[in-house]
Amino acid sequence: MTEYRASFDAAVTFGNGGDLSVRGFRVDVPSPDINEAGIAALFVASLGLLMTDTVELRNVEVFPEPHKGTRGGPADRGASVPDPGAPGAPGAPGGRDGRGGGLVELSHVIRPGMVTYPGLPGPALVPYLTREASRAVYAPGTEFAIDQLSMVGNTGTYLDSPRHRFADGQDLAAIPLARTAGLAAVVIRITGTRRRGIGVGALAGVDVHGKAVLLHTGDDVRFGTPDYATDAQFLTRDGAAWLAGREPALVGIDAVNIDDTADRERPAHTLLLAAGIPVVEHLTGLDQLPPAGAWFTAVPLRVEGMGTIPVRAFARLPA
Repeated sequence: MTEYRASFDAAVTFGNGGDLSVRGFRVDVPSPDINEAGIAALFVASLGLLMTDTVELRNVEVFPEPHKGTRGGPADRGASVPDPGAPGAPGAPGGRDGRGGGLVELSHVIRPGMVTYPGLPGPALVPYLTREASRAVYAPGTEFAIDQLSMVGNTGTYLDSPRHRFADGQDLAAIPLARTAGLAAVVIRITGTRRRGIGVGALAGVDVHGKAVLLHTGDDVRFGTPDYATDAQFLTRDGAAWLAGREPALVGIDAVNIDDTADRERPAHTLLLAAGIPVVEHLTGLDQLPPAGAWFTAVPLRVEGMGTIPVRAFARLPA
């Protein structure tokens, strides 16, 4: 389903004095035929403006673009995200199949020899027990195959636990399911922006407490190509500090690294993992999720002593 946004200049006067002018402001809109009064109402709601007297719009343009979660707009489900224990919510009875809407894949397929992060080896898949060899072990007509997969933890779409950064941090076996399964998701869309760093300004308008914060850069379309690691977007130090102080359950990104790879201090990893917040990198398909209302899962294997491993990340759409 095509989604639409509106761009415009606006001049606002207030009943108790003062005025406000903006240029090139954008809001989510429900349809391409919305009128200026409807756009003005969404603009006022998005900023939470009070005592507005007049709102004049100029240079109005409505165009197809995924919703970014304008407050008070058609994709703003912040006030209506179901309680996890309510009917139709993940893990609760009711809904189409007991959980709500359809499923969306958010993981890259793991293939032998694939390149995830430049410089790291790709996975190798070799047979341990072939079907032919198994025939000598089992009854006639019965055969099995057992394969052996060798790979670094940073392969495909993977989760970083605190152990990845800190020797005494939680390893994969210690990550609680409450941080990785059935999480209310908020999608921060950064697609189309010129700035590489994702800072506080992109995050501050969103309630992130206890949620999966998914940074949608659009870089996943370059996954597996030499350009994937070039000019990638990342979470800034200030952005990571802001998130760490507001206790999201998990933070994910569809780019080569949540940090600027030129910054060897890796502040985003350091701040988030120190706060016990797992990080999921190399996501894909975030364009298929609404800004709010979906439920996110990325559960790692319970491997003791290991800090990072691939996950099957997916989301359940709102019913």
